[in-house]
Amino acid sequence: MFAVEVRDHVMIAHSLPSPVFGPAQGMHGATFVVDAAFFCEALDENGLVVDIGLASAALEETLAPLRYANLDERPEFAGRITTTEFLCQHIWSGLAEPARAGRLGDGGRLRRLRVTLHESHVARGWYEADL
Repeated sequence: MFAVEVRDHVMIAHSLPSPVFGPAQGMHGATFVVDAAFFCEALDENGLVVDIGLASAALEETLAPLRYANLDERPEFAGRITTTEFLCQHIWSGLAEPARAGRLGDGGRLRRLRVTLHESHVARGWYEADL
């Protein structure tokens, strides 16, 4: 399996309203480094998995509604706890649409996508699934 991974970052504010989160129950900010990995079984005739520029643009577009947002105020997250793991799947879903539509210059060869959020230098989470 071949893969290309692109990176961006996003700054958000949110709270994690459950006692299990201790002091993170209160409003706080987070800066996530976001990696998106695109997987295929065979390279194209140019030796590529995806067009890196198109993959980077898709990630930037997917993250745009989250940038500097208070996730507690976003209607799509009402009643949800916006953990790192939850946000990985949310971003994965946003990237799956252009990937499935062939808008990444992959010729329909993409098979899998993984989104990793690094919440610090010692902790990260990811969501990975077939397209």
